[in-house]
Amino acid sequence: MFSTEFLDLPPLLGASGSVTLPGSKSISNRVLLLAALCEGTTTIHDLLDSDDTRVMLAALRTLGCGVQENGSTVEITGLGGRLGTAPAKLFMGNAGTAMRPLTAALAVLGGDFELSGVPRMHERPIGDLVDALRQLGCHIDYLGQDGFPPLRIGKPNLKLDAPIQVRGDVSSQFLTALLMALPLVATKDIVIEVVGELISRPYIEITLNLLARFGVQVRRDGWQRFTIPAGCKLQSPKVLHVEADASSASYFIALGAISMGVRGQNGIKIQGVGADSIQGDIRFIDAAKQMGARIESGPNWLEVRRAAWPLKAIDLDCNHIPDAAMTLAVMALYADGTTTLRNIASWRVKETDRIAAMATELRKLGATVVEGADFIRVTPPTSAQDWRAASIHTYDDHRIAMCFSLAVFNPAGLPVRIEDPKCVAKTFPDYFETLFSVAQASATHIPVVCVDGPTASGKGTLAAVVAEKLGYHFLDSGSLYRITGLAATRAGIALEVANQEAIVALLRSLPIRFEGSHILLDGEDVSDAIRTEEAGMNASRVSAFPLVRGALVDFQRNFRQLPGLVADGRDMGTIIFPNAPLKVFLTASATCRAERRYKQLISKGIPAILADLRADLEARDARDSSRPVAPLKPAEDAQLLDNSDLTVDSSVEIVLDWWQSKQPFKSA
Repeated sequence: MFSTEFLDLPPLLGASGSVTLPGSKSISNRVLLLAALCEGTTTIHDLLDSDDTRVMLAALRTLGCGVQENGSTVEITGLGGRLGTAPAKLFMGNAGTAMRPLTAALAVLGGDFELSGVPRMHERPIGDLVDALRQLGCHIDYLGQDGFPPLRIGKPNLKLDAPIQVRGDVSSQFLTALLMALPLVATKDIVIEVVGELISRPYIEITLNLLARFGVQVRRDGWQRFTIPAGCKLQSPKVLHVEADASSASYFIALGAISMGVRGQNGIKIQGVGADSIQGDIRFIDAAKQMGARIESGPNWLEVRRAAWPLKAIDLDCNHIPDAAMTLAVMALYADGTTTLRNIASWRVKETDRIAAMATELRKLGATVVEGADFIRVTPPTSAQDWRAASIHTYDDHRIAMCFSLAVFNPAGLPVRIEDPKCVAKTFPDYFETLFSVAQASATHIPVVCVDGPTASGKGTLAAVVAEKLGYHFLDSGSLYRITGLAATRAGIALEVANQEAIVALLRSLPIRFEGSHILLDGEDVSDAIRTEEAGMNASRVSAFPLVRGALVDFQRNFRQLPGLVADGRDMGTIIFPNAPLKVFLTASATCRAERRYKQLISKGIPAILADLRADLEARDARDSSRPVAPLKPAEDAQLLDNSDLTVDSSVEIVLDWWQSKQPFKSA
């Protein structure tokens, strides 16, 4: 998962291949709570691992549930509708699918609880649910502004005779919360009456479907009256599988509709959810077809291809696909006219005011947007020249981040910056990695930051931190030469120019893998073995052999992968990536570098003599800078950075400022 402050996405050419989606958030958190409220143990497979589910699991542990996790499988030992927990404070983050249902369940069971969340959660309305629960005799106090969390819940004095009225036009989660909680106290029939139009009905269908799986058959009279039958009891289904998230599928359905096939393949195959899903957002496929997608479906998969271009503008009532409809707003950028999405008032009370947010960010890209209380109207840029590079503010809203990643297929070939990309962890922590696994960009569009410099200048540390900050891949090119030197000496090959053909033959047979900060040679972790002074000297020797350098050129260039690369070495900017948009040549005095190396070795318990280290560094500098092939020198367009008197953080800040100055959009 990307944890950077921003992620710069280069323009993409197309996409094809297969993706497997994470489990549905809506199903995952409902199932977790139902399993916690019933008796017995429920084994849940394919549970979504996200911020929202972690919030729910933490709350259930606090309440006394047994929770055993094994990857995407979780065993929940339920409470049987009984709370024996002492007073507890529960932090619900920004998870509406946890806050609302837990409020209802705890309120009808009674106790001493405080429920709070992040600041945005304290702006998301819950008053209509609290009013409905107070009709029942539940004791709930507001700890801040009336109508909003945080809340304190006490012991109820339940009254089950009269129908319970709840508004349906703000959030369907209020009705879902009541439907899931009331079977705990249904000593007689309990009637819920919906006041006003019920929005987001498909989410209520999910709730009813899952309640049936747990043994509770709710009677429904249209969408206005629901009856919890007397004597019903939540019963564990023992084993349950969570469908892949249909809302998350919308991004890859859109991807298949707007991108051309690449790599000899055609279309996007989505594993984990099919057209027969119980999730309402699966009906996004109907809207995508109207816009020009060709979609085939099987029991647990979808396959999407582009069928019309440009896409067709639509006018659609989106009450049935409230979350997935956001993806349509970005698809509208590729349409042949104005697209209108109606009946989306619920967007206003989600993780952010999504109507206002989508309008603001779409305009940054060059679209003309009109917004209303419950609609948004999007007219795409007139031509490629009217598109603009944009830095997309995501408002701590996962769906905005994922939607706008699709703007990188713009006909102007412009990059898009996603601010705070880590917000996708709410429902799809690996979203960007999944996108990049099927997307293709021109190699010249995939950005590279080169950090070259002499031994012990700190280029490896600087490059690794910059890569982390940018969310890019990292290439430590020096490790490849160190591995080559290590393997050759182990094989008994003298590191002499006369033996370079033998060394290249050996190199081509070496099984080398990079796993995070670990480097594996034929399955052996050699990360420490290649960091010795001897390994460094050997690397310097083999790097002077023309055939060895030639053999490693393509290997190093293959690290240029989406979304970008930070490469450190001695010839990254001059030989390997001569067209890189940013090249840094990092230097420090020989005295400073020797002192750094001395401290590093002593800290590891390795004896060293400062004067000898300096002499070795100066000799290596002379050898590296005078070799006939790819000598150590700054690229003509490199930025020179002397870090003799700079901290790592200061050096990183300078490089990131240089990077920002080369971007076509304003910094985040």
